[in-house]
Amino acid sequence: MIKKQDKFAWTVKIGEKGQFVIPKEARDIFGMHPGDTIIVLADKKKGIAIPPKEMFAKLADAIFNGDPAGKETDDE
Repeated sequence: MIKKQDKFAWTVKIGEKGQFVIPKEARDIFGMHPGDTIIVLADKKKGIAIPPKEMFAKLADAIFNGDPAGKETDDE
């Protein structure tokens, strides 16, 4: 694991079924627990991202309501 000012990097192996385990330290940092639902974002040029679960509602709103920047509205 590499750590630098609130930035982290881990290596994981992909299993035969295409699965990987999110490292325990990452699960602890982001409050991930068994049974939690996560969102996985992917961009062919930028890679894969698993944002914190607190961002799920904001990301879903941006995706389904056409706000690509995920900007907050006045009614929030």
